Order: sequence, then structure tokens, then C-alpha cells
Amino acid sequence: MRIGIGIDVHAFAVAQEKRPLLLGGVRIDHECGLAGHSDADVLTHAVMDALLGAARHGDIGELFPSDNPAYLGADSLVLLAGVRDLLKQDGWLVEDIDCVIIAQRPHLAPYRQHMRQNIAGVLEMNPANVGIKATTSDYLGFEGREEGISAYAMALLRHPDSHKQ
Repeated sequence: MRIGIGIDVHAFAVAQEKRPLLLGGVRIDHECGLAGHSDADVLTHAVMDALLGAARHGDIGELFPSDNPAYLGADSLVLLAGVRDLLKQDGWLVEDIDCVIIAQRPHLAPYRQHMRQNIAGVLEMNPANVGIKATTSDYLGFEGREEGISAYAMALLRHPDSHKQ
């Protein structure tokens, strides 16, 4: 078994960009989305980095570089499917994912179940094995000033042929 950790941070986009706020592939009701080369889904990005780290495949910046126009506006759930396929090629099974999103606003509790279902669906796992929590930073730091959102994820992978790894 291996454990990986992933962290992602994105600032809110300028209001003129009219970007949607996406977390875990769920469109969140908020006046502003996050800035980024892809869809800026910090939750899914953190999950991808945790998975890639556990499998020792580097990070999403290596796999999906932000200077590659092919990933401009990319759907992070599609990118997550690419990570899933890479792990499958190596024989890894995703056992568990646990995440936390840090945002002063918006209130995310109503969206968590849908996020869990999206991530579990792409990873072909039981949603009961995907934990998603949300917290504020009590008005401290960039999240508290509502300048952006961060997400942290941990992934547990299992390899059936563990003696070969």
C-alpha cells in the first residue's frame, strides 16, 4: 500500500472573466470562479496529485503542463480519468481518498455529496471511500480574505502484486 498527498491552490478569477466555480466537477453557486489554465478545479487537482504521488508518477504539472494549449479550459474530471488509467496500467487500485477544501465562502456542505459521487464515479470506486470536508480559515490568510480556495487530498493505493513494487 502507498499513501500520497496532494495540495492545490487557485485564486479567484477577475469578475470580468465570468468563469464558473467548479469543485469536484460540481458547479458551485458563487459570483466568481477560480483562475487557471484548465477549469481550475482545486479539489480534483489535489486528488490527482495525491494519486500520482502515491503511485510515484510525479504531479499534474508534469502530466498536464499548464503551458500546453491542449489543456486550456480542460475538464478536470476528464484529466482525473487519465490519471485513473495511468494507475490502472501499473496495477494500482484506489482504496481511499480523503479531502478538505478551505474556503471562507461559499458554503460547500450542500455540494459535498455530489462531489464525492463525481470523484468516486471517475475513479470507479465506492463513494463511501471518498471523504470530502470543507472548512473556513476563520478569516485568516488568502482563503479568509476570499482571494482564493485551497484543497488538500490524501490517497491510499493498493497494489495486488505488492511484492513487485
